[in-house]
Amino acid sequence: MFETLKEDIQCVLDRDPAAKSALEVYFCYPGFHAVRAYRRAHKWYLKGHTTIARMISDRCRRKTGVDIHPGATIGRRLFIDHACGVVIGETCVIGDDCTIYQGATLGGTGKITGKRHPTIGNNVTISAGSAVLGPFTVGDHAKIGAGAVVLSEVPPYATVVGVPGRVVRMRRCPMGICNAEDCPGKPAECPHAKACPHRSTCCMMTCGEDGVDLDQVHLPDPVAQQFSAMEERLKALEARLEAAGIPAND
Repeated sequence: MFETLKEDIQCVLDRDPAAKSALEVYFCYPGFHAVRAYRRAHKWYLKGHTTIARMISDRCRRKTGVDIHPGATIGRRLFIDHACGVVIGETCVIGDDCTIYQGATLGGTGKITGKRHPTIGNNVTISAGSAVLGPFTVGDHAKIGAGAVVLSEVPPYATVVGVPGRVVRMRRCPMGICNAEDCPGKPAECPHAKACPHRSTCCMMTCGEDGVDLDQVHLPDPVAQQFSAMEERLKALEARLEAAGIPAND
């Protein structure tokens, strides 16, 4: 009990530069309070006292704005930053060292029974306002961009953005291989790494990186990339028309 308490406090201090002391985290961080309340509720849930468990989680939701079903399975050192409007469903499984920002939802897609919520790997970052919906797996070290709606499997080390979410960057290949010139595993690449427009730079910078990726700024914009590609294509077609003696404006 005290070991997980210390870990839950320390993970906030490690990942939030605004946290100045353990006492501040203990008394003033609703995300920390939500995680601690979940751990109490989950113990009652496993003992079969589901009503008591739901009473604890309901009180937590009213106090912190975080709705975690006591039946969810959550690993060690979960950090919920800002903690407003976070929803975690009953059959959701979350690994160790994950970070969830405000407004994120780990939910289902309907009224199906059984496993209906996502399985989140270790060291995963789920950004503000994103939704991960369905009984699939988000791989270790993946990052879900702000506002993304993820409806299908996410490979390890992937960055997913957009609606619906799609892989736009690989921090390194899920098999431990990347496209960096100095990477010993260069001969093989996964399909996601091949499609990554930033692989020659981002993979080189992050090869071997195993921590939580908290960067919320330098995310690829797939819409801007498509417009850029269309613009380049248009310029090439105009150049061909002019070379053939046909004014491009006609």
